[in-house]
Amino acid sequence: MTSVKVAAVQASPVFLDRQATTDKACSLIEKAAADGAELIVFPETFIPTYPDWVWRTTPFSGIGQRLFARLLDQSVVVPSATIAQIGEAAEAAGAYISIGINEREEHGSTLYNTQLYFAPDGSMIAKHRKLTPTGGERLVWGMGDGSTLTVLETPFGRLGGLTCWENYMPLARAAMYAQGIEIYLAPTWDNDDVWVSSMRHIAKEGRMFVIGVNFCIRGSDVPESVPGRDELYGGADDWLSKGNTVIVGPTGNILAGPLVGEEGIITAEIDVADARAVRHQFDPVGHYGRPEVLELRVNTKALHAVTFDPDE
Repeated sequence: MTSVKVAAVQASPVFLDRQATTDKACSLIEKAAADGAELIVFPETFIPTYPDWVWRTTPFSGIGQRLFARLLDQSVVVPSATIAQIGEAAEAAGAYISIGINEREEHGSTLYNTQLYFAPDGSMIAKHRKLTPTGGERLVWGMGDGSTLTVLETPFGRLGGLTCWENYMPLARAAMYAQGIEIYLAPTWDNDDVWVSSMRHIAKEGRMFVIGVNFCIRGSDVPESVPGRDELYGGADDWLSKGNTVIVGPTGNILAGPLVGEEGIITAEIDVADARAVRHQFDPVGHYGRPEVLELRVNTKALHAVTFDPDE
């Protein structure tokens, strides 16, 4: 087991432009890798953007429908040329990559808030679909299932995470803890002041490293070609998200950040031996669990509306 340099990328996507945002992400991967990062983390739905308009307009309105149509068109199919390009960037960097996308199934019209994981050989090794979209998000994204509540084995520790307000779901966190997670990713859009406190609490609760990573984007970053641009968005003073990207240690200690109000990459050297050592005091699913009193059952089956069985 060795220590690793992790990088959290706080940036603005090229709003609703899949290819341009992918190109920017690959450039940022190259930059972080040049600084020695071996794990590089992006926010939720970075490609092609977070659908911020769900908080600014009625999604079923004329503007809302046109924005959804653009998002649907610019979302990412897995696999696709976009996935191949990110994989190539991961391989060139020799790093693990976690990046959020709006995912669309090849022949579908439902979108998912999906976080992808890539290995240093360029292969996509996992994806996680957000279990429950929050508030207005429910009019844009479908729901994930337990089949993507996964934790990955890496040379520097067990890696996984939850997206945005999934981090406020105690049972979802418990499912991750039970899989021995040591490096916990929390990509988000939430830039409330409480978010950093939540990251510190979760890190101390799970006795693990937490990487909370957010966007930094203003109304002036939304192109004029976007439907409803002038009605919904202002200029540089209209913040969609100010950030709050932070890296936290296993006792709740802040290692880097929070970064607020600017694009940037924050980094930290971490060693999961530090996380394992402090679990001697508290292990939420080990000696501090009480299975005779409290028990969680997780359905890890992939759920589909239609299943084609050739034997029937």
